[in-house]
Amino acid sequence: MSRFRNIYGAATAVALLLVGANGARADKLGIGREATAAEIQAWAIAVRPDGQGLPPGKGTAAQGEDIFQTQCATCHGEFGEGKDRWPELAGGQGTLGHDRPFKTIGSYWPYATTVFDYVHRAMPFGNAQSLTNDQLYAVTAYLLQLNDIIKDSNFELNQQTLPAIKMPNAGQFYDDDREVAEKSFWNRKLCMKDCKVETKVLNRASVLDVTPDKKTGPKVD
Repeated sequence: MSRFRNIYGAATAVALLLVGANGARADKLGIGREATAAEIQAWAIAVRPDGQGLPPGKGTAAQGEDIFQTQCATCHGEFGEGKDRWPELAGGQGTLGHDRPFKTIGSYWPYATTVFDYVHRAMPFGNAQSLTNDQLYAVTAYLLQLNDIIKDSNFELNQQTLPAIKMPNAGQFYDDDREVAEKSFWNRKLCMKDCKVETKVLNRASVLDVTPDKKTGPKVD
């Protein structure tokens, strides 16, 4: 599993280059207007793995349960088990090595802070960013409790306590090393026109039996 690259640093570098390019050009396009501080702040909602960007607020799993049942359970189930084809949020620990792993918050997610980040920007489905900061902390606490990461339902999540939580699978992520590990496969002589690439069917899914049957799938409570 590959750790996400520091997109924030890359974005900052690109922004500086654009600022430098625009500074060298004195004329203006005359389109639109400068964004207000409030408009910029409305977009500045990213929460980094180290907790930078977390807003003020607090919440507990006990408070988050009612919010989850009202706002989230329709899709994700009362206990995060998932309904129909909606994602499972709880369970699955110990299944990542199986042929049919369950990638949930407890089994796969690397940082507790980015659980908050995702819920904030994308949930509830169809009504994203409608929850208050306190509600977000409470729902995040409930999700962590469903995955046995938080034991005490009255444990308070806030700007200080959330970044300190260690996720079960955090140590299994590593940096993307394809520039080194796969460099020998790169072809420097690229074909740009009338390319003829020989293709062969090596095998078929029905022969490989890549879809495991129910007997080989992991059992998850």
